[in-house]
Amino acid sequence: MENDLIEKLMILYLLDRMEVSLVEDTILAICCTDNEWMPYMNCVDALSKLKDSDFIHSSRPNGKVIYNITPAGRTCIATFYARIPLSKREQIVDFVKKKRLEYRKKQELDFDYYLNKDGTYTVKLVIADPSSRTNMLEIKIAADSKGNARYACNSWEEKATQIYELLYEKLFD
Repeated sequence: MENDLIEKLMILYLLDRMEVSLVEDTILAICCTDNEWMPYMNCVDALSKLKDSDFIHSSRPNGKVIYNITPAGRTCIATFYARIPLSKREQIVDFVKKKRLEYRKKQELDFDYYLNKDGTYTVKLVIADPSSRTNMLEIKIAADSKGNARYACNSWEEKATQIYELLYEKLFD
């Protein structure tokens, strides 16, 4: 029972420290794979219980489940964070310092492609604003092959900022 409580508090602490919405898969990877802070099923269960208790809120803006800490969750973690072992709190803080910007960028960028009836592919590239849960930029572009569609998606993380700046400059200059 105590371990269950600590795992829930660790998730709240992570969300509070990250200061950014996190996709469910990202939370599971951080807690279960990257750091082995808890078993996968415990993390899934803790997310469900935190949501049921209104300590976290979930939404599906682009089809992916995204979690945010609620004001009640912030109050809870502010009150009970000392119940998390100091070593775990330090691990979370260190992880957040190293990875916050990387995860923020991942949350802001999305991409996908799909096959059209004519054999071409449509590539969808998105820059989202996680704070307002809206898209700042959404581009759909045709690609003549699956390889080119994949290349566009793989290039998006590296080039999204440059493309956005160029478009903004050209449109509003």
